[in-house]
Amino acid sequence: MTGQTISHTAAWNVVQTIGKQIDDHEQHEAVLASENKGTGTIETGVLFEEQDSIHLNLQGKDRKKYGDNKEMKVAIAYDGAVKKGKNRYELTNKVACANFEKSVDFVKRKDGVIAGAYNVDEIEVRFLNGDGASWIKKSKTGENVHIQLDQFHRNKAITRNVLKPEVRETITELLYAKEIDLMLHVIEVEALSTDDEDEREKYMALHTYFENNKEGLVPVNRRGLIIPAPSEDKEYRGMGCMESNIYTIIGNRMKGGRACWSIKGGNNLARLLCLKHTQRLSAALKNLSNCVLPERYVEEIITTSAAKIPPRVGKGYNGFKQTLIPSNQKWLKDIAVIKPLYS
Repeated sequence: MTGQTISHTAAWNVVQTIGKQIDDHEQHEAVLASENKGTGTIETGVLFEEQDSIHLNLQGKDRKKYGDNKEMKVAIAYDGAVKKGKNRYELTNKVACANFEKSVDFVKRKDGVIAGAYNVDEIEVRFLNGDGASWIKKSKTGENVHIQLDQFHRNKAITRNVLKPEVRETITELLYAKEIDLMLHVIEVEALSTDDEDEREKYMALHTYFENNKEGLVPVNRRGLIIPAPSEDKEYRGMGCMESNIYTIIGNRMKGGRACWSIKGGNNLARLLCLKHTQRLSAALKNLSNCVLPERYVEEIITTSAAKIPPRVGKGYNGFKQTLIPSNQKWLKDIAVIKPLYS
């Protein structure tokens, strides 16, 4: 963002400062949303919401208090999709939020983020897609909210718990035919008719999962619901993009590579990542009055245009690979190439 080489400590301080201010803003928007005073201006008749969670490793005092890892909840909302290529679509007006907090607090935060972008009074229908977790179900707060069990998790549960191909096919056909009660009966009969205890437990686990999420087993686009038509520049597509988004927004940066986080630090970075991947970070930084980098960078940042910032700056993990070597210094390039000791 700055084109400057900033120390790890300076970057950490900036993330904590900005993250805290974004948290204050989201908390304020949550209060306004609860009072039906949202500041959002985007108007849409249909809003799509998807939610999931990801477990991140903890460090320090938080590791001792909460255990090795903790669940970070992630939510996105959008009003449709536009075609960007032959088989590529991009979600429109996407917003996102993520936090380690309790479900009741996260639902308020999520509602605040949505109300801060959308004019919620104009939303006629809301679709909520999730894996059936109890905290996701708490997001269903009105009669115009229709919940759907994520089809990836639904199909995964069938594959994992039903070992017989013919039974798996029967369950799938009944699901497609919207014969939910009959499908549950078939699963129960199969559980009672097998002598294998492990197989019986798998059937009963699937039965319990589907029974608890009975309302969302039929996809919303196959329920015959009357919904407002999309605008000419976008279209409605089946929900199920959360697995991709949870990796793109959070997992790619915060999971793996032995990364560990404190609750506070993880929340602050997650807030910036949510804004970054929904193209809202720049606007958010402009609106935060006290968001500043270390003083010695201020003057340089003001005079540095985005076009002049190199694509890779600083001293990242692979910074040495991006070092520019003059084309007329071939001997220097040869030295930089690491060759094997033995051929």
